Amino acid sequence: MTADAKSKLLIVEDDEGLQRQLRWAYDDYEVLVASDRSSALDLLRSQEPPVVTLDLGLPPDPDGVSEGFATLETILSLKPDTKVIVASGHGARESALRAISSGAYDFYQKPVDIDQLGLIVRRAFQLHGIENENRRLEERVGDDRTVLGTMITAAPEMMKVARTIERVANADVSVMLLGASGTGKELLARGVHQASARKDRGFVAINCAAIPENLLEAELFGYEKGAFTGAIKTTEGKIELAHGGTLFLDEVGDIPLPLQVKLLRFLQERVIERIGGRKPIAVDTRIVCATHQDLPTMIQAGSFREDLYYRLAEIVVKIPTLAERHGDATLLAKHFLNRFAKEMNPGVKGFAPSALAAINDWPWPGNVRELENRLKRAVIMAEGKIITAEDLDLGNGSEEAMPVNLKAAREEADRKAIRQALARTENNISNAAKLLGISRPTLYDLLKQYGLQP
Repeated sequence: MTADAKSKLLIVEDDEGLQRQLRWAYDDYEVLVASDRSSALDLLRSQEPPVVTLDLGLPPDPDGVSEGFATLETILSLKPDTKVIVASGHGARESALRAISSGAYDFYQKPVDIDQLGLIVRRAFQLHGIENENRRLEERVGDDRTVLGTMITAAPEMMKVARTIERVANADVSVMLLGASGTGKELLARGVHQASARKDRGFVAINCAAIPENLLEAELFGYEKGAFTGAIKTTEGKIELAHGGTLFLDEVGDIPLPLQVKLLRFLQERVIERIGGRKPIAVDTRIVCATHQDLPTMIQAGSFREDLYYRLAEIVVKIPTLAERHGDATLLAKHFLNRFAKEMNPGVKGFAPSALAAINDWPWPGNVRELENRLKRAVIMAEGKIITAEDLDLGNGSEEAMPVNLKAAREEADRKAIRQALARTENNISNAAKLLGISRPTLYDLLKQYGLQP
C-alpha cells in the first residue's frame, strides 16, 4: 500500500547525517524533523503527525535513553493514537520491552536498515488509518444507540436486526429472540421495550433456566399468604409486576411442560391466578422471550408445546453471533476498554497491534459476553498502558503476518473457517459440516489434522 503524499511523518533524531538519510528515504511522506524533545513536541502539537520515529538517545542524554522515554511518554499522553516507532542501540532488548509496554507501536535496533524501517512505517500508517475508520464507525453508531438503548454496532447484520426491532416495537405482538449465549438477547429485549409505547412502564426480566423448577411457578405467577410452607405474605409474580410494561422471559425453552400449560392459558386469556388464590387478575403486558435452544426440535421431541411456541413467536428475530458481525469485535473491544479503564485501571490507554489482530482473528465462541469478560480481566491485570494479545489470552496475534508459503496460507484459512463454523453452530459437528459444505467424516479428519478441538 503506497502512503498518501500528504501523510506526515515526524523523525526525532539528533544525528544530522541520519536525518538527511531518512528524509531522502521517505520522500513519499511530508517529513518533519526534530532533534530534541522540545522541538518534537512543538511539531506534534502543530502538525499532528500520525507516525513518529523516535531515537531514544536524545540530548541532553544522547548516550542513554531517559530523554527518549520521556519524549515517548509525553507524545502518547498528548496524542495516544500516534504510532511511535522507537529506535536505539543502547541495551536493545531491554529498551524494546520497555518501549512496547510503554505504548510504542514498534521498535528497531540501530544501525538503521532503511528497507526494514520503511516497512514498519508503512504498516504504522495503515493501522492508524484503520483505527481512524473505526472511530468514524463509532461516531456513526451513536445514533443507533439512541434507538435501541445501549446497542453498539456497525455491522450490517446487526443493523438489520435493529431495523426489524424498530418496526415491530410498537406492534403489540410477542417477540422471540433467537441466538447463541452471549449475543446480547436481553439488551435487544430492552431495545424492544425502549422503542415501544410501554417504555415508561416497567421492564421485568426473568431467566427461566436460573430458577429451580419447583420455584419457577411462584416467581412467574406469585402466591397468596399461606399457599405453601414459607409463604408468609402475599407476593406478586413477575407477570403481574410487568403490568403495563414488558415481560422478558429469558431461556424460555427451559420452562417445564406443566408450567407451559399455565403460561399458555395466560397468553390466551390475559389473566392469572396466584398460587393459592382464586381471584383472576387481569394483566396487560407485552411478552418478549429468548432462547438459544432449537425449539422446533424440542417440539418434535415433545418437550415444548407447539401451541405455546406460536403464541410466543409471533415475530421471530435471529441474532447473529459475534463472529458473523463483521467489524464489531474491535468496535466493542474499544468500548469495553474505555469503560473498564475508567472504572478499574485509568493507566490503560489502548491496544497493541497484536491485540487488535488477535481480536479480529478470534472466533469468539462465547460471543459478546466472552469479549467483555476478557477485556475486563485484561484491563485489571495489565501492567503497561497498552493491552496486548497475551493480556487477552489470545496468543501472540498476527498483525498482517505473512505465511511462509501458499500451503501454510491455505491451512490457516481452513483453520479459521472451521473455527467460525463451530462457533456459529455452537460446536455442532453435523451443522458445522453443512455450513462448510463438507461431510462429517471430512470435518473430523480436518479437526484431527489441524489439532482443533470442538
